[in-house]
Amino acid sequence: MNAINNNPITDIRHKFHEIQVSPEWCFKNVRSTEQWTHGYHRYPAKFLPNLVKKLIENYTVEDDLVADLFAGCGTTLVEAKVHGRKSFGVDINPVAILITNAKTSPIKPEVLYAKYSQLLSILSENIECKITDHKLHEKLDYWYFPEDKLKIANLYYIILKEPDESIKNFFLVALSNILKNCSKWLQSSTKPQIDQNKTPADPIKAFKSQVNQMIKRNNQFFDHLTYNGFINVPSEIKLEDARKTSLNANSVSAIITSPPYVTSYEYADIHQLTAYWYEYINDLYGFRKGFIGTFYSLNQELNTHSFTGQEVVNNLIEKDKRTAKEVANYFNNMYDVGKEMYRILKPEGHVCVVIGNTTLMNVKIKSSEVFAEILQLQGFKIVDIIKRSIPNKLIPTIRDNITGRFSNYDNKNSKLVYPEEYILIAKK
Repeated sequence: MNAINNNPITDIRHKFHEIQVSPEWCFKNVRSTEQWTHGYHRYPAKFLPNLVKKLIENYTVEDDLVADLFAGCGTTLVEAKVHGRKSFGVDINPVAILITNAKTSPIKPEVLYAKYSQLLSILSENIECKITDHKLHEKLDYWYFPEDKLKIANLYYIILKEPDESIKNFFLVALSNILKNCSKWLQSSTKPQIDQNKTPADPIKAFKSQVNQMIKRNNQFFDHLTYNGFINVPSEIKLEDARKTSLNANSVSAIITSPPYVTSYEYADIHQLTAYWYEYINDLYGFRKGFIGTFYSLNQELNTHSFTGQEVVNNLIEKDKRTAKEVANYFNNMYDVGKEMYRILKPEGHVCVVIGNTTLMNVKIKSSEVFAEILQLQGFKIVDIIKRSIPNKLIPTIRDNITGRFSNYDNKNSKLVYPEEYILIAKK
């Protein structure tokens, strides 16, 4: 059994037991994910825009630089631009980079209409598609019927010829968001599994419908930014690791982010269709290993920097040593993220972290308490801890009662969970 080193800095964990849910941070019946460009692409555990909006308004001023080290599909960056704040995001997932680039790049409506008409014209002339010059990844044969695969390939290679990067990304995101609908993938599942009874959507019809929805959102976004004089506010997203970014020391006014849950969503698996189609990956296993909080970590460490984190790991060792190593790896990765946050943040700047707890093998994984300790260990001062319930309309989750991982009703050990999460506000 590993020893736990007591440290008075970890007394913060006792405050979590006293915190009540704050109704003003719950945003019940709010549909902010449909505003601006937020709805361009599905993304698991998506950051609630209204939550980011409130944090930006409370902890930043116009022209501040806002950073998100787990940028995902770009919610923080979009909201920063809407509020006239410069933004910088990093993510290790190339699919996230594509989505965020498209969502933060408003296009003149008349230009977008013209380009879409041109694409449809080219598409109508290439109904019969024969792929001869390109070799598609063999894994796509597993997920698609031959006729659907050819239609998607046709669309993909037409889009790739677009010289304007913003236009090309816009259409690539539209295509990416329909890939699951047009495949054999079980529609209701985030886990990769075949639905033997599924009739995939027609790729051309699905693409047209998706683009039409995105055009409306782009136009609203463009008009709002133009009206407020924010159209040229910088927003940048880079394919980087949250533990080591290219940001300068003491350069960021505020960090607003939501780290992944430990061993919950496997983002590499979820986005594999786009990753295969767009040639971001060739080896899924290698792609998985770079993600924080992944089940596929090969780390062998069982010691952590956090008092609470070590308690959690020690409890897991009694259940399953591999799971204990996974969780220890997650906590240690997050310690490195905390160190990077402190490096890039300006003195007096705030870091706002939205993070939730989970359960693995009937052991409560106190990620929120652990990260609060990590922030203190790095030199941050915790100024507020907010507890919020997540409305079940936004994220109803079914978890395996034993493993704690996402599941479905067919699993006899499954239970429905209406989760709560914490917002940690710390100051440098």
